[in-house]
Amino acid sequence: MSDRRVRFLTVLAVVVLATAALAVPAAFAQRQDKNDGGPKLAAPHAILIEATSGSVLYERDADKLIYPASLGKLMTAEYVFHLLKTGKIHLSDEYFVSEHAWRTGGAPSHTSTMFAAINSKVPVDALIRGMIIQSANDACIVLAEAIAGNEPAFAQQLTKRAREIGLEKSTFANSNGLPDPNEQVTTRELAMLARHIILDYPEYYSIFKQPDFTWNKIHQYNRNPLLKEMDTADGLKTGYTKEAGYGLVGSAVQNGLRWIVVVNGEKTAKERAIEGKKLLEWGFSNFEQRTIFDDNETLGSAKVFGGAHGYVPLKAEGPVKVMVPKDGGARLVARIVYQGPVPAPVKEGAPVGKLKVWRGDNVVLEAPLHAASSVGVGSLPRRAFDSVTEMVITLFRAGAERL
Repeated sequence: MSDRRVRFLTVLAVVVLATAALAVPAAFAQRQDKNDGGPKLAAPHAILIEATSGSVLYERDADKLIYPASLGKLMTAEYVFHLLKTGKIHLSDEYFVSEHAWRTGGAPSHTSTMFAAINSKVPVDALIRGMIIQSANDACIVLAEAIAGNEPAFAQQLTKRAREIGLEKSTFANSNGLPDPNEQVTTRELAMLARHIILDYPEYYSIFKQPDFTWNKIHQYNRNPLLKEMDTADGLKTGYTKEAGYGLVGSAVQNGLRWIVVVNGEKTAKERAIEGKKLLEWGFSNFEQRTIFDDNETLGSAKVFGGAHGYVPLKAEGPVKVMVPKDGGARLVARIVYQGPVPAPVKEGAPVGKLKVWRGDNVVLEAPLHAASSVGVGSLPRRAFDSVTEMVITLFRAGAERL
């Protein structure tokens, strides 16, 4: 590891959690306070991230659980895309429109709908376009009933799938985001969900920028205002209920960099469009991507228990890049976080924790780390020494907790 690029400082190894502090390149020596210089927003909840690295550029109360309204349809879209990708369902499959789907999400509901006729059959491809372009509640219910039998069962599958893709807080009670006390998400996890959809399903993501869609001879336009306001925008979704306010998850690409914006709790549709665009344009104008750790660079090491060596070197999956202010006004702090010590044997490439990078008070990047080399099982005396060491540490921690 190059001393010029990064300097390994300390390791604090404990039984449950270990961290290692890293010094980032000197080019990022100045401090930037949280959202310093960011745009003034009325939205109570907002976040802006760069899609490839996941770097957070701006956030406001992004971890509070809130009602998603139709932004919850993004989770249904992700799950349907997942089932398509794994071959469990097909675009040509036709699903039955039940009376429940028609009354709750169709024409009689007076909510956003694709006007699917009761007792008709609709192809999955059309249901997806209705859900995304027209924000059709009936399309979501039809998908839910066909896939899981009923909406409550489908909602359980959505929450389970959310955990599988790294959404730790969000819970789902239905397929479409209609008001329910158990249907809650965070602004940060909506951005994470959008990022996952963009990166994992490029073959379906283009649907989000389709300008219009016709079903049952009724023509409707895409509800995303960014598609008209910004040439660079290409997704994703709007939402509104009285309980949630007006919300928007959007994305745009400029100079090869993709930004994802989420604003929630706005008072009007116009306000969400203005502030979503404002946040994206602020990101494009004020940030650039910089590499803080090179490809194949050893970032640090993790303590090994019972191994032939006491530590295993750690690397990221490719270069580590973050977004930094163009004016250079940023101070980055990086730490390695892992469950440790890591029991031997350790295979090269095995996942071992993650790298977390802060800019000011914000965690702007989390990247998985893996073992850069293998560590075999140590000799009997070495394993005995490690056992005694861990016993002493455990006793010390237990005593400290009683103080």
